[in-house]
Amino acid sequence: MSHEGLIRAGAFLGMLMLMSLWEIIAPRRRPIRGRGRRWIGNLGLVVLSTVIARALLPGIVVATAIIAHERGWGVLSLVSWPLWLEGSIAFVALDLAIYLQHVMTHALPLLWRLHRVHHGDPMIDASTGVRFHPFEILMSLLVKSAVVAALGAPVVAVVVFEIVLNAMAVFNHANVACPPWIDRWLRLLVVTPEMHRVHHSHHRDEQASNFCFNLPWWDRLFTTYRAQPRDGHLGMAIGLPDVAAERGMRWWWMVLSPFVRSEPMRR
Repeated sequence: MSHEGLIRAGAFLGMLMLMSLWEIIAPRRRPIRGRGRRWIGNLGLVVLSTVIARALLPGIVVATAIIAHERGWGVLSLVSWPLWLEGSIAFVALDLAIYLQHVMTHALPLLWRLHRVHHGDPMIDASTGVRFHPFEILMSLLVKSAVVAALGAPVVAVVVFEIVLNAMAVFNHANVACPPWIDRWLRLLVVTPEMHRVHHSHHRDEQASNFCFNLPWWDRLFTTYRAQPRDGHLGMAIGLPDVAAERGMRWWWMVLSPFVRSEPMRR
């Protein structure tokens, strides 16, 4: 499990550096003032989330996969299919679980309190992909662990999913320009920055779309897919209308957001 943590950290940092370089060379939208301050706050939040998760639930998702394998838990323990097939099923099932969890964080007021810090970012770039409240991270770990136990997911599939999820969260939030023809084809296979940016719009109906992180198919299947923002990618407003940009960049607000005055859910 220690190697799993190092691999995940390496993939995350590698993707973060790659996307940061791309954002400097070819940004899709003009960065707002205070970019350095935003990054300090966003990265500070992920450090806090990582420390809390490692302290309270160290390696719980992979550990659950190991225990499930040793004790014969889960549906996949009842069959003897090839590892590649069981691993593919586990990856897709975990991705669906993350999609449904994301939908619920917008639908339920209590979960929205945890998730709104992610949408409170007044700009969207690679650092937004790691801007999640520690309590939401803990909830996500428990959800994934439950799915892993129910499936009896192969350990290698769980490790691969965790690595891909971290890297894709950075990728699909990046403020990078991509030729439209490439984006049209690429979003058939993965969630692209152009696709996910719509989800961070001020408009409530656009926030209730494009919930996927890795595979883009769930939005199409469950009719939550929206191809483009109505105001265009350069004209659209990012963030929450009831959270001022200055407030959304404050680290203390990110940490205390679930406990401060309730704000309307974005529907």
